[in-house]
Amino acid sequence: MIRTITMTLLILITFILQSTVFQSLSIASIAPNLLLILTVSFGFMRGKKEGILVGFFCGILIDIFYGNLLGFYALIYMYIGYLNGFLCKVYYDEDVKVPMILTAISDLAYGFAVYGLQFMLRGRLHVMNYVWHIMLPEMIYTVLITVIIYRPLYRLNHWLTEREWEGPKLP
Repeated sequence: MIRTITMTLLILITFILQSTVFQSLSIASIAPNLLLILTVSFGFMRGKKEGILVGFFCGILIDIFYGNLLGFYALIYMYIGYLNGFLCKVYYDEDVKVPMILTAISDLAYGFAVYGLQFMLRGRLHVMNYVWHIMLPEMIYTVLITVIIYRPLYRLNHWLTEREWEGPKLP
C-alpha cells in the first residue's frame, strides 16, 4: 500500500517538475525527460511489471495534458518500461552507469518512435535535422539529469522494499 501511494505521488511530482521547473531550465528549448528517467529506473530496479505500470501512468499523464491521441505516449512508455524490466535480474542496480546507458538508449528509442509516428507519417522526412537538433541534445540532457536523480530513486526503492519485507507492526 505504501509503495502504491509513494509511486503515485512520485509520478505526479515528476510530471509537475517536468512540466514547470524543467521547462524553465530548458537549454535551446530542449528539456530533460524526467518521466522517462522514472520509467527506466523503476523498470530496471523492479522488473517488467513495475516498468509497465510506471510507464503507463507516466505516458497517460502526457497524453491527457499534451497529447493528440489518448494512449500514444502511454504505449511508448509502457514498451520502454517493459524492455528495461528485462535487465532487472541481469545487472546490479546500485551502479549509475547502467541506468545512464539504458536512459540514453531509451531516449533515442523514444525520439525515433515519436518522430516515426508523428512526423514521418505526415511527410516530414528531415530525420537528420530532427536527430541533431532535438533527439541528441535531449538525450544528453536527460542522461546528465539521470546522474543526479537515479541515486535518490534507488534509495527510495530500497526503503520501500524494506518496508514491504517488514510487514505491519503490531501494537
